Amino acid sequence: MTEPWRTRLRYRDSQASLRTIDTPSSQFTRRGLLAVSGAIFASGLNGLVHPGHAGGLAPTPTMRGGANNYLPGAPIVERIGGGGGFWMSGTVRRAGDGMPSARRRIQIWAHTTERHERDPHSYGATSTDAEGRFRPEMPQIVPAFGQPHGHLAYDDGVEFRTVFLRPVTRSARDTSLSVDFVLESA
Repeated sequence: MTEPWRTRLRYRDSQASLRTIDTPSSQFTRRGLLAVSGAIFASGLNGLVHPGHAGGLAPTPTMRGGANNYLPGAPIVERIGGGGGFWMSGTVRRAGDGMPSARRRIQIWAHTTERHERDPHSYGATSTDAEGRFRPEMPQIVPAFGQPHGHLAYDDGVEFRTVFLRPVTRSARDTSLSVDFVLESA
């Protein structure tokens, strides 16, 4: 019997004779390493990656292409364009403690069945409710440059840093898109 810290290796040599070698066993297997690193990440020690937000919610980074065709100052509207059954929803929370952020202006624009995303009629802004939620209706988003996507911005930039997002829907037939902002103090 092999000791738990040793491994018995059996093989056949060039003359087809059975040989046995006892070798020290490694205590770190690939499976063990993955299990330990997964447990560390799940336990919340990922604050090492974002030390400024250890124990809290990290801010949402601006996405590449998020500011494309941005027009500042879009008016707050109930719906963008003529509406049409597509819902752009999400939440706005504060980095660190994750508290909902009420009355935050979120600007939205997209290439839709009505207009191109550069058209001012494809723009609108909404304000978050007391729970930090927003949900304006807009025309159906359609692919532009091969991807059905929207553009959203938190652009007040006074209390919190400006953030531009460019989320992509899974399918051109999707009728909603949900986006969550976590804002960092300016």
